[in-house]
Amino acid sequence: MELFEAIHGRRSCRKLSSEPVSRDDLNAILEAGRFAPSWANTQCQEVVVVREPEIKQRLHETLSPHNPARAAVLEAPVVLVLCGRKGRSGFKGEDASTALGDWLMFDVGLFAQNVTLAAHALGFGTVHVGAFDHQSVAKILAAPEDVQPVEILPLGRPAGEPGRAPRRRELKDFVHEERFAKKT
Repeated sequence: MELFEAIHGRRSCRKLSSEPVSRDDLNAILEAGRFAPSWANTQCQEVVVVREPEIKQRLHETLSPHNPARAAVLEAPVVLVLCGRKGRSGFKGEDASTALGDWLMFDVGLFAQNVTLAAHALGFGTVHVGAFDHQSVAKILAAPEDVQPVEILPLGRPAGEPGRAPRRRELKDFVHEERFAKKT
């Protein structure tokens, strides 16, 4: 699959089949993530691969009952929990390099983008899940104190055709030349 085709064609898949994900496919997807850029090449990402139904059930319980991706956490043959190691990305020594502080969310986001595009290119579906009880997930996964769960990413073959792409803002609505211009 060509890059722009993957970017334009990827959709959030909240209904996934239980068809297993092979180790080779999973490794290819994670390998794509491994090559994502990161702040000063700090590579703060940590990934927990969950296949066990009991652990998926516990992760599922950390989502609000109204989260539309809740069922996908149970149905997906693989659930990736993407985490970031605190205090590495965006730091020089112990000092934050910018006013924005820890860049772990940004770097994990770059990793997630590569993973989701690679998954799509191989015929898999994913959905980004960020609304969950992060502290509970950290406990469930026995995450070290310096590791922050960022997102849960169910992964599997789509069960049905994903919907059409939602409307996107036009470039003219958010791209500014040289400085912000007054909008009328």
